[in-house]
Amino acid sequence: MTEKTRRRLPRAVREEQIVDAALEVFSQRGYHAAAVDEICERAGISKPMVYLYLGSKEAVFVACVRRESERLVATLREAAHTGDTPEARLWAGLEAFFRFVTDHRDGWVVLHRHAADLGETVAGEIDRARRAIMAEVTRLVRDGIALVGEPGTPATRLGEEDAEFVGHALVGAADSLTDWMERHPRRSAEDTALRMMNMVWIGMRQVLGGEVWTPPGRR
Repeated sequence: MTEKTRRRLPRAVREEQIVDAALEVFSQRGYHAAAVDEICERAGISKPMVYLYLGSKEAVFVACVRRESERLVATLREAAHTGDTPEARLWAGLEAFFRFVTDHRDGWVVLHRHAADLGETVAGEIDRARRAIMAEVTRLVRDGIALVGEPGTPATRLGEEDAEFVGHALVGAADSLTDWMERHPRRSAEDTALRMMNMVWIGMRQVLGGEVWTPPGRR
């Protein structure tokens, strides 16, 4: 492709190429060690063009965080409307979550593993992204886990604090399990989601049913 042909690409397409390349570099190098020159090389675009489209390195990083968080939130929202039972919706959400983390590992690394001491603008964007993702996971857990009582009795649902607790546990587990899945390449995202589903669904169903473990000295 000639430079003249590349210049004809729509702005949105060009920005997607830059963000794709930047995600690879940021996830591999970290924010501080990432070089705009390497991003340009991988995107096949000159440095002035990168600055023209997205601005500074900080702005490029923010664009990466924003796009990947919006993708993940959209994925979770779509999954939340899959299935006609709480159990089916929770399963769809867990599978979609782990599939996203697996298929978009560079994006997940940028979203979840970069420290927040990257400047006020970047730190603020990362915080907003993480909050949006956590809100969707918590909503999925809260609406997905329910114990249907006996006929004529209302369902018992997970409280907001417990749903938030489980949501944080799931996000943390997803981060750790991406490394585990790399060491066990035969285990798919679906396999991992199924294991997590059994732990969450069976475990919380028992808790909602009144079965709670306590240390021996506190019984």
